[in-house]
Amino acid sequence: MAATAYRYLINLPGVRGGNTIVEGTRIGVHDVVGLIVNGAGVDDVVRSFPDLTRAQVYECLAYYEDHRPEIDTLVARQMSEPGKM
Repeated sequence: MAATAYRYLINLPGVRGGNTIVEGTRIGVHDVVGLIVNGAGVDDVVRSFPDLTRAQVYECLAYYEDHRPEIDTLVARQMSEPGKM
């Protein structure tokens, strides 16, 4: 399978543990997915993260489809932290 390039997503060593984030922000794909799996819609995510566009949210979801086990682990870890979600 060929590698997929993502227009809005990057990995930066030392930022958010090197996990995939939306470029120009510190918002992780797992942050977006965490809201979605807890019942938020795309518009809810944009309201929660006003620096994101709908296109960026949809790209996070596409990345999630391609990397589901990795993102599920990050979401579960985040949700188990006290005071999260």
